[in-house]
Amino acid sequence: MPNTPKAMNLRFRDPRQRAAIEAAAKQAGVSLQEYILSAAYARATAVEERFLEGFKASMARSGAAFAAEADSVGPGAEQRAAEADALRELERQEQGHAA
Repeated sequence: MPNTPKAMNLRFRDPRQRAAIEAAAKQAGVSLQEYILSAAYARATAVEERFLEGFKASMARSGAAFAAEADSVGPGAEQRAAEADALRELERQEQGHAA
């Protein structure tokens, strides 16, 4: 039994819908099957693009949130400077006691 491709079985509940799609396919100069497959591909591609745009926006928001969180969790520049000054002062006091 040879492996031959079968035609797509196209059933429409609404005859007006089939007529409209057939007219659009004829106007586009393609077969009904090609028209339907092209439309399905275009729709799937649009859905994929919308998902990817949403995903990129979500990643950007997450990145910004993590960056903001990291800034608020860690010490600020003033706090780091004050800690460094305090450590230097402690070192000076320890050196004075050791001498």
